[in-house]
Amino acid sequence: MDENRRVPNHIAIILDGNRRWAKKRSLPTLQGHTEGARNLEKIAVYCDKIGVKYLTVYAFSTENWNREKEEVDYLMKLLTKYIKDFDRKFKNSNARIRLAGDITRLPKELQESIRTIEERTKNNEGLTLNLCINYGGREEITNATKMIAEKVKNGEIDISDINEKMISDNLRTGDSPDPDLFIRPGGEIRLSGFLLWQSSYSELYFAEPLWPDFDEKELDKAIDVFNKRKRNFGK
Repeated sequence: MDENRRVPNHIAIILDGNRRWAKKRSLPTLQGHTEGARNLEKIAVYCDKIGVKYLTVYAFSTENWNREKEEVDYLMKLLTKYIKDFDRKFKNSNARIRLAGDITRLPKELQESIRTIEERTKNNEGLTLNLCINYGGREEITNATKMIAEKVKNGEIDISDINEKMISDNLRTGDSPDPDLFIRPGGEIRLSGFLLWQSSYSELYFAEPLWPDFDEKELDKAIDVFNKRKRNFGK
């Protein structure tokens, strides 16, 4: 790894390809999700090691509820286990874990696990891992609009006070800066409703390996491409 390369401050990743990974190996679909969760753990540790400050991952979208009940139930249990395991394994780390999504529809055990780890890690200053669970970009912007409109209605702010920063502050990702590098493994070339507002000036990187195969070397490739790009931000 080149010591002079720029490490993105914030990386966003769509965890795509778990089911296809399992199918290619004639394994049950659910096994792909298990491998995907293991890979997230490895990538999060690596991001922390190389100096990434924010990692935001698309783990479960608002549209994923439309999948088979067996798969959805398994994913909810897997996410609960992942958060509990992460809390145990990284209890002495300086990582901060946050939910970026609508928590209200999630199973109570998962909600409790999220609240517990958020509270315990809230003052940590290492890697911030934003888990986008029950998340959708359009829903996020709609929700932020409603929150701001409520403040106008209550006389807390004037319409003229509304600006881009206020909208950003009311998004699910809260105080996280916009992503520098947006990665989608799995061969698909679309955003799928992920961080629609925040990724306006992100560098986009689409990779062929399915998420469970997207290892540290693949992440380094993405960062190398990021370093070759000139970011103008519309100038």
